[in-house]
Amino acid sequence: MKTGIAHLPLHHGRAPAWLFSRMKRLAAEISSIIVWEHGTDDFLSRLSDPFWFQAFGCVLGFDWHSSGLTTTVCGALKEGLRQRSRELGLFICGGKGAASRKTPREIMEIGDARLVSADPARLVYSSRMSAKVDSTALQDGYQLYHHCFVFDREGRWAVIQQGMNIDTRWARRYHWLGSAVKDFVCEPHSAICCEHRSEVLNMVARESEGCRKVSAALVGEEPGKVVADFEKARQLKMPLRHSVSLQDIQSKNLRKIMEKTYEQMPPNFEALIGIEGVGPKTVRALSLISELLYGAPASIRDPARFSFAHGGKDGHPYPVNRQEYDKSIQILADAINRAKIERTEKLEAMRRLKEI
Repeated sequence: MKTGIAHLPLHHGRAPAWLFSRMKRLAAEISSIIVWEHGTDDFLSRLSDPFWFQAFGCVLGFDWHSSGLTTTVCGALKEGLRQRSRELGLFICGGKGAASRKTPREIMEIGDARLVSADPARLVYSSRMSAKVDSTALQDGYQLYHHCFVFDREGRWAVIQQGMNIDTRWARRYHWLGSAVKDFVCEPHSAICCEHRSEVLNMVARESEGCRKVSAALVGEEPGKVVADFEKARQLKMPLRHSVSLQDIQSKNLRKIMEKTYEQMPPNFEALIGIEGVGPKTVRALSLISELLYGAPASIRDPARFSFAHGGKDGHPYPVNRQEYDKSIQILADAINRAKIERTEKLEAMRRLKEI
């Protein structure tokens, strides 16, 4: 399966209550079938595939590029699977806006209830780091406002988060698959899909390895020296291709955060961006110093590279047929019930065979 980034245009409108109630039920039935037949790891892989996720949203009643597909589909999944989480061993935390900030607490509550065998603290770290990478280490002009963290009993996880660019009126969705992440700060997205690209500050590109090492080394130096180097960088002539601006970086603020990082002495770039208070401006300043004074440039490559079952909520290509939608839900529910009965019968037959 592919993980990566998808670009979506912003539209007005929302899913009506009658549709969302059905989306919850249909999402729960489809997800349950996949988990029963293929396991939670397969379902997580599907969620991390931007193509599959988009198609899943279309099946639930969204137009192929409707804004709101990401947040509403994740919300429908979270609500629809709420009563089945223990049975399926699949848990969904986070959401849009304020709900996204509750993700760590929700993960720990599930861990405290002993519903997972994995270390919940490690899951919290994965959740926070994926958000920090896409908001700080990858600076592409999209402000994150949605974060959904999905995981199973064994600690396998996937992330679906979305950012918004108000100026361009486009949204960008970021997909992560935990089992595919070998390094949080080096090519964590294994495949990307979208059409709209631009120059960005991409500190998680493979070619930014030197810049990451120099940045981590810089915060281990005396803060005054780093700020002095930054002032030198301000006086140098910037290359035209560079997308980073010095105007919104203040030496006073930079020194303050440098004093904090100097105390903690992060051993590498991942630990550096994990420090509270280290945000986009700090990373931009360090990337500039690394390139202009130490010859270690950061990548400006945008990592973004790269069906209607029931109609769409906006009426495209045709309005949602409520009767057909309800029929689909019932067919899937019946299939699940039969599967459960068949599994019970098989287990009973095996038990009798063992006794014989």
